[in-house]
Amino acid sequence: MNNFTSTAARIFLLFAIAASGACLTAQPPTCPEGEDRFTRYELFMGRSAGAGEIVDDTAWTTFLQDTVTPRFPDGLTVLDGRGQWRDSTGTIQRERSKLLIILAPPSEEGLRLIEEVSEEYKRRFSQESVLRVVSSACAAF
Repeated sequence: MNNFTSTAARIFLLFAIAASGACLTAQPPTCPEGEDRFTRYELFMGRSAGAGEIVDDTAWTTFLQDTVTPRFPDGLTVLDGRGQWRDSTGTIQRERSKLLIILAPPSEEGLRLIEEVSEEYKRRFSQESVLRVVSSACAAF
């Protein structure tokens, strides 16, 4: 590697480290007047395992009632979807899915509760994973 390439690689590495640190430590912008800050949780939950669908509408409704609602009683949104993902063997899996969206006041407790929901879904329905997205949002009711 010549000196220019080595220097460019170091600069790129330093930039990447600085950029990733900035994303982790940056404070979210202030919400506009009349809006409050919330944490937005999105869980992408597949409905199949092995050879077929195991989370039918009845199983989903039961899970929502006994696992999600007690942890987030103030409200949520559920959307039906069709997704695909690569499993641990490298095979592309396609399946019906549920997208669970919850807005909650920012807290460590909310993060703990959403983790419980995710883990229970994986356990109960033999799911390899549940995709979780956590972001900051401003909202008004």
